[in-house]
Amino acid sequence: MRKSMIRSTLLASLLACSSLAFAATPQQTAAPGTSAAAPRAQQQRPSLFDQLGLTDAQRTSVRQLMQQNFQQARPEMQSLMQKRLAFDNATPGTSQFQSTTSDLAAAESSAARDQVQRQADLRTKIYNLLTSEQRTKLASLVQQRQHEMQQRRSAAPAASH
Repeated sequence: MRKSMIRSTLLASLLACSSLAFAATPQQTAAPGTSAAAPRAQQQRPSLFDQLGLTDAQRTSVRQLMQQNFQQARPEMQSLMQKRLAFDNATPGTSQFQSTTSDLAAAESSAARDQVQRQADLRTKIYNLLTSEQRTKLASLVQQRQHEMQQRRSAAPAASH
């Protein structure tokens, strides 16, 4: 259960930030002669900073917003970690186990809801920093990446057989 929650939290974070992953450092393009089937590390694309043509001021603002978002989430994540540890250390069948189970379930639910809200607020703030041209370009890039993901998903089952 713990692994699935960690995966779910990570996936939700990645999905929430995928279209706005501005803080990524600029990446080099693939080397000439690199095939399309090369490992992902070799198929690097420019960061959204570069693709959207953000100004230095916009880049600084985005990084500050992302850092603020992280700082806001930190105390809640630390509290959640303590509740998970208490749950892991409780003995099944005891009243303490029942109590920590209930406490952890409520905390996980609250944390998921708060995380979605923080990500929505962050995306809105970042989106408001963009010019209309950058917003149009962002929509195009998001659509392109979604299409690429669909292609990878449809190709994955065929490759596994």
